Amino acid sequence: MPLIAPETAPTATIAFNRLLIIMDDLRANCPWDKKQTLESLRHLTIEETYELSDAILAHDMPEIRKELGDIMLHLVFYAKIGSETNDFNITDVLNGVCDKLINRHPHIYGDTEVQNEEDVKRNWEQIKLKEGNKSVLGGVPASLPALVKASRIQEKARGVGFDWEEKSQVWAKVEEEMQEFRNEFNAEDESTIDHERAEAEFGDLLFSLINYARFININPENALEKTNQKFIKRFQYLELKAKENGKQLHDMSLAEMDVFWDEAKKL
Repeated sequence: MPLIAPETAPTATIAFNRLLIIMDDLRANCPWDKKQTLESLRHLTIEETYELSDAILAHDMPEIRKELGDIMLHLVFYAKIGSETNDFNITDVLNGVCDKLINRHPHIYGDTEVQNEEDVKRNWEQIKLKEGNKSVLGGVPASLPALVKASRIQEKARGVGFDWEEKSQVWAKVEEEMQEFRNEFNAEDESTIDHERAEAEFGDLLFSLINYARFININPENALEKTNQKFIKRFQYLELKAKENGKQLHDMSLAEMDVFWDEAKKL
C-alpha cells in the first residue's frame, strides 16, 4: 500500500492513520522492526521519555514536537505487537482510554458538581477505588525514581484528604526531621554513628521537603533537575577557565576554583 503523502493529510485522523500504515509496513518489511518485542522496546521508550523531559525543561518547542512523535511511534508499536498476539489493538487502546476519561470526569460527562481542582482529584481517586484498585497508592509505579515516587505518593494521599492543613505545619515537620537527622550525626566519633538510622532520618527529611514543595506548588523533580543543569553549566565553565589558564582542577586549590565558580554564577 502506498504511503499517504504529508500534503494529503490535513487532519489529525488522517495523520494518525498514516502512522499506522507506516507501522504496518515497517513491521512487515524492516529486519529491525520485525524483531522487536514489548520487552525490547521498553528501555528505548524510557529513554525517549527522558529526552522529552529534557526538551520540556529546555523550553525547546521544536524538540518537544519531535520527541512527542517518537513516543507516539512507540505507543503505536506496542499496539501493533499486541494485535499480533490478539491481546489488544490500537482501537482497544484508544477506546479504553476514552472510556476511562469519560468515567473519571463525571463533572463533565455526568451530573457530579465540583468546585475546584481538588474536588476533581478527590473524585478521580474515589472512582479508581470503585474500579477495583485496592489502595489509593496502588497506581504509583514501583519502578519510579524515589523522588518522583515520593511526590506522587503524597499527591495520591492528598486526593483522599490525608494532608496537612497549613504550610506552616509542613515546615515545622521539615525542621523536626532536620533536627532528628542532625542528632544522628552529632557524635564526635564517627565510628559510633548508626548509619542505618541516619539514612532513615535523611530519607524522612527529604520526604518532608518534597511534601513542603508540593504544598507551595513547586515540582521537586523539576527543581532538582534545574539545579543539576545549573551546576553542570557552572562546573563546565570552571573546567574551561582552568584549561585556558593551563591548569588541571586536581592541581588547583579550592580558593582558586572558587574564583572561576563565582564568575560562572554571574553569567
